[in-house]
Amino acid sequence: MESTFLKSSILQFKYYKELGEKTIEQIPETQFSFTLNSESNSINTIVKHLSGNMISRWSDFLNSDGEKEWRDRDDEFKDTIQTKPELIDIWNKGWKVLFEALENLSNEDLNKISYIRNEGHTVTECINRQLCHYSYHIGQIVMIGKVICGEKWKTLSIPKGGSENFNSLKFSKDKRIKNFLEK
Repeated sequence: MESTFLKSSILQFKYYKELGEKTIEQIPETQFSFTLNSESNSINTIVKHLSGNMISRWSDFLNSDGEKEWRDRDDEFKDTIQTKPELIDIWNKGWKVLFEALENLSNEDLNKISYIRNEGHTVTECINRQLCHYSYHIGQIVMIGKVICGEKWKTLSIPKGGSENFNSLKFSKDKRIKNFLEK
């Protein structure tokens, strides 16, 4: 039986990428450097960090340590992005490396060992580790977006008070499973 783990993981990464993008679309360009306090990061720095992490972790995956010597992690937390197109470009570069690496994996690769900071992990563990890491930071982006947008925020999920309407949609469990397996 073929594992659906890789397919499911790619779909989850795409989902979180979309949440980040839908948030970034709502934010005025002048607000990408906004921070809640001196200990928090701006959307600019979170995007730089995510992209830097993705490029380091997923470049030459399975052949070299995920923490590359050329990565300048400290620079990722310096707010140097000037424009929205620059932000989007940095965002897309990281995701491109991630998706290319994942799409080149096979189910046979899932138990192979990959290293992050000289610590061995199975490919499955690497994927889970990064999925959690990226969703954590995208949650931060969403929260910052909600703070910036306030009442103008457009929800990314079921709106408050909208659960009954959502649940009344005619999607059967079998149809959802069939759609997932066909993607």
